[in-house]
Amino acid sequence: MESSYSSKALARAIVIATVIAGTLEILSAFAFAIMAGGSPLGVLRGVGGAILDSEAVGPVTLAAGGLVLHFAIMTVMAAVYLVLAGRIALLNRLAVLSGVGYGLVLWSVMYWVVLPWRWPTMFPVIDPTEVAMQLFSHVVLVGIPIALVARSATRWRFTSDLM
Repeated sequence: MESSYSSKALARAIVIATVIAGTLEILSAFAFAIMAGGSPLGVLRGVGGAILDSEAVGPVTLAAGGLVLHFAIMTVMAAVYLVLAGRIALLNRLAVLSGVGYGLVLWSVMYWVVLPWRWPTMFPVIDPTEVAMQLFSHVVLVGIPIALVARSATRWRFTSDLM
């Protein structure tokens, strides 16, 4: 199976993978927050608080910033995987397994590097239920969908690519 992508297929795959994985992941965060007594806006404000001063901006701006940041991070996650999958054919041949592995890597980086760096007094939290929910989101809702979009993109052809 050919592994490389045309530039149009790569760009389209990054957008599609970002929308699918980003939407699934943020919806899971909303659901988990609601189950814990929180709200979707609270989730978005929490994400926005990573880059915006909650005292300096209003709650709507903070939530909007959180949504933008969430999808920006997801774009990077999708782009990194797609660039790697374009160079390593095995990732597309074993898409589901590769997606599981990528989801585990993403969770590890987020949970053990990014979150403790930003909120050192809050992370990591070793709660089995919390970890299970996060692993589910990163593996099933992010890693696997990105990998499946990457595999699908190897077959995309555009008429302008033939010229």
